[in-house]
Amino acid sequence: MTSRPTVALLGTGIMGLPMAANLLAAGLTVRVWNRTVEKARPLAEQGAEVFATPAEAVAGAEIVVTMLAEGQAVQDTFDAASLPPGVLWIQMSTVGVDWTDKLAAAAEKAGVAFVDAPVLGTKQPAEQGKLVVLAAGSEELRERCAPVFDAVGGRTLWVGPVGTATRLKLVANAWVLALTNATAESVGLAQALGVDPNLFLEAIKGGSLDVPYAHLKGAAMVAGEFPPAFPARLAAKDARLVLEAAGDTVDLSGTAATLGHLEAAVEAGYGDEDMAALYRAVVPGSR
Repeated sequence: MTSRPTVALLGTGIMGLPMAANLLAAGLTVRVWNRTVEKARPLAEQGAEVFATPAEAVAGAEIVVTMLAEGQAVQDTFDAASLPPGVLWIQMSTVGVDWTDKLAAAAEKAGVAFVDAPVLGTKQPAEQGKLVVLAAGSEELRERCAPVFDAVGGRTLWVGPVGTATRLKLVANAWVLALTNATAESVGLAQALGVDPNLFLEAIKGGSLDVPYAHLKGAAMVAGEFPPAFPARLAAKDARLVLEAAGDTVDLSGTAATLGHLEAAVEAGYGDEDMAALYRAVVPGSR
């Protein structure tokens, strides 16, 4: 394989679109497919080849990247693509433990090299090429993955055998979900007590309690504007994956509460807004 391989990226949504753009900027040959073709069209202007089917997109590619919403979509796309033996499949979607195991088994059966590589970060880090890539798989695949990981991420953390990266992603997601929900509760409580919620954000600024993420999501909640960096419906999906993975082994009441707020926001019609829109469920009057 050359140092600048041909990459097929399947799934050009909020995350996949900027990832593909960064692959192009790195000088890689990029072939893309998306279920809604129009969402992939902007990449053609940047030099990508856009295809109508997964099978067409992966033809001649040395590396295939999947960045799709959930496990069944990844499985269906893999089946439709019919990857030839020897191709490297980098699975970057967040699909949970069970689906990662199923996809890895499907790859092994097809003779396809498989790397489990979900990412930390949302739309802006994806646009900036500053995602944190959590990678798991055979040591011998690291060099082959490097051109892709270097293009889309600011840092790559190799964590062990396939499945380990997905597990670590769920651990990180549990924290992000709880932090988003806690921020919403504090902003809502401030308003209920007649305190300017901006004072809460100012109070934690620069101290040991400070978290940049709280300012980002908190500002959106105060403004009541939720442009999607990560849609609430997908955050709810991730919360379910976290709870499913935990089972009865650990009490994740915080994640469960967050899921309840996310589901309420989705049911109220805000599923395509950013996950910070769970604030609408924390403070029902804000709707």
